[in-house]
Amino acid sequence: MQITVLREVDPQESRVALTPESVKKLVGLKASVAVESGAGLSLNVSDADYQAAGATVSSDRKALIEAADLLAVVNRPPAEDMACLKSGAMLIGFLRPFDEANALSTLVERGVSAISVEMIPRSTIAQKMDALSSQANLAGYVAVVAAAERLNRIFPMMTTPAGTISPARVFIIGAGVAGLQAIATAKRMGARVDAFDVRPEVEEQIKSLGAKFVKVDLGETGGTAQGYAKQLTEEQLQKQRDVMAKQCAQSDVVITTAQVFGRKAPLIVTAEMIQGMRPGSIVIDLAVDSGGNVDGSKPDQEVVVNDVRIIGIGNGARQVPVHASQMYSSNIVNFIAHFWNKETSQLDLNLDDEIVKGSLIIHNHEVRNENIRNLMR
Repeated sequence: MQITVLREVDPQESRVALTPESVKKLVGLKASVAVESGAGLSLNVSDADYQAAGATVSSDRKALIEAADLLAVVNRPPAEDMACLKSGAMLIGFLRPFDEANALSTLVERGVSAISVEMIPRSTIAQKMDALSSQANLAGYVAVVAAAERLNRIFPMMTTPAGTISPARVFIIGAGVAGLQAIATAKRMGARVDAFDVRPEVEEQIKSLGAKFVKVDLGETGGTAQGYAKQLTEEQLQKQRDVMAKQCAQSDVVITTAQVFGRKAPLIVTAEMIQGMRPGSIVIDLAVDSGGNVDGSKPDQEVVVNDVRIIGIGNGARQVPVHASQMYSSNIVNFIAHFWNKETSQLDLNLDDEIVKGSLIIHNHEVRNENIRNLMR
């Protein structure tokens, strides 16, 4: 079975789907691995490094795609690449099935099986394959570092002969994987951290990291099967905003991470709330790519409103590509190894397996996920 890795075409993308270390593991499974020349340059990984790991390297992108039994990518490939995949081939990566779903129709027509890593269930057995979590972890770290760099004061408390410096106040909205990592990072840097999430069950996790849980009585809430917060009613959102406004006004840094799976991110930090913040404050929006939690935030841009800096970080993991690629590559290899048939040296997907049911969105000329199928009509 030939597993192929390409250079990502997005000029902002710095990650690669498979590192040389992961190539070694796949070669150990008796898989054949082909890599497009230059795929690892953003990580300072050379073609020779991939060859030393057991991969073949080629600059003929079209030929690589046509020969691939499994094409491993970070982002959804462009239409011309997907059109080169042979019938029966597999594609695995962040395929963004809820964003321009019709872009995947080529895979249906060609009989290509599509594995969307966003759809891998957040279960115990699938934890080592959970690419969303691995990348969100890094995004939470990156958000705090970006805030500390731009803030006009330091994070930790300091007692010096010249006087005592009080710690910066950091308010984190959303305590999923990114939010919890942001809490942990901000605490390690010495900030005073407050955090909020609509799911009351995460209060213990927030407190265990040393942060204060901001309580808002929203009535019945909860999480989805994928581990995301459920969408709130307008009344619940208004109650939340009232408390958020007060908390934002006394914070030096606000980091938002709230997303609803498959839907537009909820607007949490309004223009009115930003007007109430102190000049020099920082707002980081990690949900900017899915609609944004912050009024006025723009992907990968910094906007200044009332002397408050609003920074939209579209994909924080891209800013630390070495470790982001290492983690993502491990997720991909763990998925492959879980379904690998050692006797045939092939990927043997059990269609009744819960992981496959969730992540295999296209197979045998059919869209298997009803929600995605409805979007493609």
